[in-house]
Amino acid sequence: MLTISAVTAGDPWDAVLESKGNTSRGSPPPEAKVSLAVHSQHRRASTGASVTRSHSLNISETSSQHKPSNQDKRKEKALKTNGAQDEEDAQNLEIAAFCKDVATLRSKFPNDDISTNPGFVLSPVIAQRGDGGDNSNSVKVSIEISGSREPVTFTCDGNSPVELLISQTLCWVHDDLNQVDFSSYLLKVCGREEVLKHSLGSHEYVQNCRKWENEITLQLLSHSTMRRDLARTVSHFNKLGHKLLMVASRQHSAFPRQKHNQCLFCCFSYEKYFLMCSLTHNGKNLFKPVQSKRVVNLFVADISPFSLRISFPIAIAVLPLESILSLTLFGVLNQNASGSPDSNKQRKAPELLGKDGTSECLDNVILFDLLSLFSRLKQSDHQLLWDYRLHCRRDHPSSLPKVLASAPSWDWASMAHIHSLLHHWPSLPPVAALELLDSKFADTEVRSVAVSWIEKSSDDELADYLPQLVQALKFECHLNNALVKFLLSRAQGNINIAHYLYWLLKDAVQDPVWGQRYERVLGALLCLCGSKLRAELEKQTHLVTLLGAVAERVKQAGGSARQVALQEGLENVQNFFQRNSCRLPLSPSLVAKELNIKACSFFSSNAVPLKLALVNADPLGEEINVMYKVGEDLRQDMLALQMIRIMDRMWLQEGLDLRIVNFKCISTGKDKGMVELVPSSDTLRKIQVEYGVTGSFKDKPLAEWLRKYNPAEDEYEKASENFIYSCAGCCVATYVLGICDRHNDNIMLRSTGHMFHIDFGKFLGHAQMFGSFKRDRAPFVLTSDMAYVINGGERPTSRFQLFVDLCCQAYNLIRKHCGLFLNLLSLMMSSGLPELSGSEDLKYVFDALQPHSTDAEATIFFTRLIESSLGSVATKFNFFIHNLAQLRFSGLPANDEPILSFSPKTYTMKQEGRILHASIFSFQKRYNPDKYYTYVVRILREGQNEPQFVFRTFDEFQELHNKLTILFPLWKLPSFPNKMVLGRTHIKEVAAKRKVELSHYVHNLMRSSTEVIQCDLIYTFFHPIARDDRAEGLDATPKPPMSPNSGRVEGEVKLSISYRNSTLFIMVMHIKDLVSEDGTDPNPYVKTYLLPDPHKTSKRKTKISRKTRNPTFNEMLVYSGYSKETLGLRELQLSVLSAESLSENYFLGSITLRLKDFDLSKETVKWYKLTAVPYF
Repeated sequence: MLTISAVTAGDPWDAVLESKGNTSRGSPPPEAKVSLAVHSQHRRASTGASVTRSHSLNISETSSQHKPSNQDKRKEKALKTNGAQDEEDAQNLEIAAFCKDVATLRSKFPNDDISTNPGFVLSPVIAQRGDGGDNSNSVKVSIEISGSREPVTFTCDGNSPVELLISQTLCWVHDDLNQVDFSSYLLKVCGREEVLKHSLGSHEYVQNCRKWENEITLQLLSHSTMRRDLARTVSHFNKLGHKLLMVASRQHSAFPRQKHNQCLFCCFSYEKYFLMCSLTHNGKNLFKPVQSKRVVNLFVADISPFSLRISFPIAIAVLPLESILSLTLFGVLNQNASGSPDSNKQRKAPELLGKDGTSECLDNVILFDLLSLFSRLKQSDHQLLWDYRLHCRRDHPSSLPKVLASAPSWDWASMAHIHSLLHHWPSLPPVAALELLDSKFADTEVRSVAVSWIEKSSDDELADYLPQLVQALKFECHLNNALVKFLLSRAQGNINIAHYLYWLLKDAVQDPVWGQRYERVLGALLCLCGSKLRAELEKQTHLVTLLGAVAERVKQAGGSARQVALQEGLENVQNFFQRNSCRLPLSPSLVAKELNIKACSFFSSNAVPLKLALVNADPLGEEINVMYKVGEDLRQDMLALQMIRIMDRMWLQEGLDLRIVNFKCISTGKDKGMVELVPSSDTLRKIQVEYGVTGSFKDKPLAEWLRKYNPAEDEYEKASENFIYSCAGCCVATYVLGICDRHNDNIMLRSTGHMFHIDFGKFLGHAQMFGSFKRDRAPFVLTSDMAYVINGGERPTSRFQLFVDLCCQAYNLIRKHCGLFLNLLSLMMSSGLPELSGSEDLKYVFDALQPHSTDAEATIFFTRLIESSLGSVATKFNFFIHNLAQLRFSGLPANDEPILSFSPKTYTMKQEGRILHASIFSFQKRYNPDKYYTYVVRILREGQNEPQFVFRTFDEFQELHNKLTILFPLWKLPSFPNKMVLGRTHIKEVAAKRKVELSHYVHNLMRSSTEVIQCDLIYTFFHPIARDDRAEGLDATPKPPMSPNSGRVEGEVKLSISYRNSTLFIMVMHIKDLVSEDGTDPNPYVKTYLLPDPHKTSKRKTKISRKTRNPTFNEMLVYSGYSKETLGLRELQLSVLSAESLSENYFLGSITLRLKDFDLSKETVKWYKLTAVPYF
């Protein structure tokens, strides 16, 4: 008989501490714990020990009044000693078996096999669907050759194999190619210690170069000259067993004395206690939990020891091998503890004090209640799935996790059938097999088969899911399991995997429950990877220790002392680099040789992170810029960035490139880590405050900032396109992941137009609160200044329709993988992230992805989200509040930052030549695409016979004046004209008046003191920029957009027509290029009929879209109860009208479609040209 006794001798909390020292690290630390002694023979584990089963399970329960004799005490002590010794023996046997299997694994990777021991990093590869055969697939490559002054540059196809590039390059070097061994050469990325191995365009480095429009720079090296400084040489494996046993022998108390004292103090608040005992498997109760009798408060030193016996009505012989025994201690509150004499006060329910569990395989406990979509099914549904398991195997192989979860029993009698079903099941894709590694699948065979399917993934695919696989090690019953051997084997053959696995394990060893297991796995990894890689990882660890100390010191200092602390700390780091170069934790291919101390600084945010500039060890590489942060848990940022990276991979595989900015982030310890800095980027706040603290309420800052860095029209168009695509990706990703605390300091924009988010401290819908209000009120951040860039102006255009289509397409592609994202997040629930701890967190993603909706329904849903976000004033107000809180503006920008928003550089009098005279010559009307006026300034410089003409707007003159007042607060400057105008601003009368006022202002300004008129601000303002060079002639009058003639019909409508379940679905998506009677923007809406319809019963209408020629509707018009035969006799008439409040609605266009011309068995999506056919 298997007996589990709860024994208390003297102080019961001392007994808890004693038993804790002898139990496996597998048990989670409880708040209050009952000592367990298991009296049964060992079951078979990975050590091969025999299994003996009793026929029933009992936990002894005796009266609390019984006082054990001295003989009883001696028996209890002997039982505890024997139990501890048995457990230690079992653990040592498993460690020995683990060492043996790892030794076998090591022998499979000989040192002289260059395919598995290259000694250098292989450049990561991203699977991407082709570009459709356009010219963009051609790439320009520059290859450096040793001994050659100039690189070899040529254009090749993006799908060219690396071997072809090598042969083409060697043609430039060798005259006789017959004497050249092409296989002895390789291509290395300049600035990174990584080598290309596959087709050129498949590498992440090449794709990033094309994204940023950077030159692809490579270096041709022979195998003999390529550094193989990470290769395994001689085996140090004989020390492996010793190291692992040293780790295993350490004592890790997850129940420190201070917690014991705290729990002891709390126990005096309870008058009675009881235990709730249960047996579970795969997260389900095997029988109804049993509750013990309630006992009085025994936590007093002079009360005799007690024991409890509870019988469970279940035979041990039918228990699954991985069954878990859970004991939960509850306390009934002492009603007099609060000192209240009120006996009628409502009594509180018993409180949970602690929980403990044990299984008979090394005492590993899995007590995580994870959300499963399957848990929504009824018991009858479970039974139905199990009954039709063979049908599922044939027609729905992806349903295996659901079928296994429906198995009625996992006892020994059922295992043969379950395993037979498993082994005859078609192989699952690696990403689908991840679900079988969750805690709800405890069976060792199931997990082993899942690993065998995951083994089919490439190293680069595996790297995407490595954090989840490391977390899944917690759910293994034994240390020596298929998953850990798989991870170690992949780490043997790929340095990238070994590198990231090291840092993930280093972070995981801090886990108070599972730290010992992770230490053993980490010990195995370090012994397998070889002395060179081990030494490199130790250098990285030392480097982040130094950086952490500097960051802490800078953070603790205040004011000017921070800069002193930074400089002193960086000197210590520089001394480290004087001894050796070091690879960075962010990537093993990034090697730094020293700090560029002059370029290092710190950010002014609350965490005061360090901004580090490191000199690249490769002389052909650029400077490496990273941020090191302490005081914040970066694991959540890692997870959010991982999810966004996986989304990007999915989009690319479907041929949708949303220009996502992927940057690296890694946790290097508790509340510290390193983040890659994206070059040439600024926060939205920094861009907006150039227009004052209220810049977040203005529409043009982002567009003008992009135009400043992209002055040529084709450059600006490309930057705008990048913005449209990347903004769509950001909207979808941040909504699905519930990224909150979105203000303009954690949204960034690159000069190339790519927008991206940073700082993911709030996600899965955990909004940042402002008192009792949520700061994040919109579904995602989409503001009017973003819409201004998307539209190319203030009015809606077809470019916004492209943006909506991109969002909806991206959203629907992600929805197809709802299960994958839920599985990945579910596997991370045990990681200790505060905002990913329960089923409600997963439910947020489930609800956001709308898995039960059709693509059309999801398109409509996300279109409404876009409208809601764009119409939210709360986002702009949130930005404004953040501008006030972060206001640091105390003068002109420092260093080499531009001093005017429209000029990318600063210019001086010495560069430009002294200005002799400046005046306002005239003004011109322009369209961009909205009408505005610009003022022509005539400038005459010293030494020039001909005057120059530059074009400046009224707002730009005002910016000049505002910054002059900051720069010269004590100087008397001329007054600036009042900007306020009653009525319309952009009209000729206002422009003429402002010309006179600006002429007076410029005249007085040029007669100011010498310090003012010769300052850099003046000469930067009057310096000709790109738009001045391509400006129209001084007498030219640009033509306004063409106004339509009355009665003319133009425009197109985009429809989706489909049929299912006797219902016709008409989705009105977009209309573009409408014209109205008087040339103003109409208020369009759509009306449809199914003709013939004499009684007008088939009329359907969309909502009204206000003041636009390019409306987006994405509304579904539904006709139910129509057969295909009936529809074949009907015509669909669609009319577009403009809704007018003070006059009759007027006609904008119409189309008539014969439904018999459509294949109603599939969806038809098409643009249709509007005609003047009269509407019904």
